[in-house]
Amino acid sequence: MQFVLIAYDGTDEGAAGRRMKVREEHLAKVSVLKSRGKVLYGGAILDDEGKMTGSVMVYEVADRKELDELHLDEPYITGDVWRKIEIRPFRLAIRG
Repeated sequence: MQFVLIAYDGTDEGAAGRRMKVREEHLAKVSVLKSRGKVLYGGAILDDEGKMTGSVMVYEVADRKELDELHLDEPYITGDVWRKIEIRPFRLAIRG
């Protein structure tokens, strides 16, 4: 089952610093999930100046429970980067 995550960073003064502090850890985790077929696509949401303000990820997992378990140690969650998260069932129509 596929899910899309749309997550927005905090907007406070420390938001960018929190993101950069755990970014490499986040990318390493995503790389592992990608190699296991759990992440299909992902990237940063940018503002008009090109600054990262959030993330979009498409997952391929058995169910929502598995996705929630993957997020237990997600650095952007445990590191207080993502402040607003929406997760919805998704069906990828076009693959790159």
